Amino acid sequence: MMEPKNVATEKEDKVTGSSTQEPSLTPDEEIAELEKFLSEEPDDFQARCRLGELYFGKGKMDEALTEVKKAIEMAEGLRAEMESSLAMYYSNLGTIYGTKGMMDDARPQFERALELNKYDVLALFNLGRLHGDKKEYMQAKEYFERLIEITSEDPIAWYNLAGVYEQLDNPQVSDYNTLDMAVQAYMKVLEFDPTHLESSFKLMDIAFTLKKPDMAVKIMEEAVEHSPDEPLAYYNLINTYEKCKMFEKAEEARQRLKQRFAKRTRQQGQM
Repeated sequence: MMEPKNVATEKEDKVTGSSTQEPSLTPDEEIAELEKFLSEEPDDFQARCRLGELYFGKGKMDEALTEVKKAIEMAEGLRAEMESSLAMYYSNLGTIYGTKGMMDDARPQFERALELNKYDVLALFNLGRLHGDKKEYMQAKEYFERLIEITSEDPIAWYNLAGVYEQLDNPQVSDYNTLDMAVQAYMKVLEFDPTHLESSFKLMDIAFTLKKPDMAVKIMEEAVEHSPDEPLAYYNLINTYEKCKMFEKAEEARQRLKQRFAKRTRQQGQM
């Protein structure tokens, strides 16, 4: 059980931080002093712990219970903050190892970061990438899905998850049917970043695989709309029209491409 402590004759003034010589306070006097101090500085952990001890020593169990509970809550908060910071440092260490190509050293750093903070975004992303690079797609899927739960509007997270779903649909990789999930994930990328051409191209290819030419056309028309200055968007739209035997549309897109970039060349020449 807790035992009340005597106040030392030389103590640090909690308000000014100065060291003063003064007579020992009685428990009641020290309680009054701490109560006043905590009314002004409620987040002082040591003062609250001491007040809990003094209440206990005076037999004030309800008050002691309140203060000890508050002290525990504060301590848990401090621990959580410290663990979150420590997780960040482990993730940074893992990133340094990864940048140096030391993947076997990087992986345990990210795993340790997640032990400390299961919501560490950098660790989740990098572990997903590490497993994906090793073709361990089920493990990669787990990390990227956890990442999406935290950063549900991050197009990069959705793009990596979509790629994993696409790989898992390959019969040589697994017996999962995840192509529809890949489509939905790529759609999420474009929802949050309509200019993400790689996702548009992926969706176009998948649409042809699924024998959905209308979907392929729609995806590439929207890609050109959102990225009108990207030649690759036009080239893929033209190719899509031609695959769908929409030759007039393909020629129209080809002319739009010529006109836009002829105009850009003239503008650059005038600068």
